[in-house]
Amino acid sequence: GQPVVVLNAGIGGNQVVGPSQYSPTQPFPGGPSALMRLERDILSLSGVTTVIWLEGINDFGKNGNASAQAVIEGMRAGVARMRQHNPSIRVLGATVVSALGSTSEAHGFSEQDEKRKVLNEFIRTSGVFDGVVEFDPAILDPDTGGMRPPFVHDTTVGGPGDKLHPNRLGYQAMGLSIDLRVLLGR
Repeated sequence: GQPVVVLNAGIGGNQVVGPSQYSPTQPFPGGPSALMRLERDILSLSGVTTVIWLEGINDFGKNGNASAQAVIEGMRAGVARMRQHNPSIRVLGATVVSALGSTSEAHGFSEQDEKRKVLNEFIRTSGVFDGVVEFDPAILDPDTGGMRPPFVHDTTVGGPGDKLHPNRLGYQAMGLSIDLRVLLGR
């Protein structure tokens, strides 16, 4: 078949709608918001046919503290902007994985997880997206509501695992959960 090129424009700590201010004099560790990055990361590139949008957990952390509705509206605006620029672009919403029980000070609390569940329901049912990539069930431990234990240890960010960032095995499970028919629009 045809080769598929994948570009990962993810930034650790990034948010959909925050921070409200970002500049060299007012930096934010997660960089400018996804909405601020659309031009650079997607719209200015040639040949982009499909976007998998996975984002939101940092908006709900203590550094963002956004409402689920604010992130939903941000995603609606982002998808509309992508389609206005390129009407044939396919935007797939990816369900946000749990950070419940994370050892990170900014993540892991139940209020964050409730917002995440609201966002995931929107991603699955709103019809805003051309398809859904189900990352959440790929690594979710149904008994704890957090990440499955095999995906926690030796995390990709180093150390014993923070229950926020999966290890390589967890990312592999996420990658394998992508239905290629959905990705390729077949």
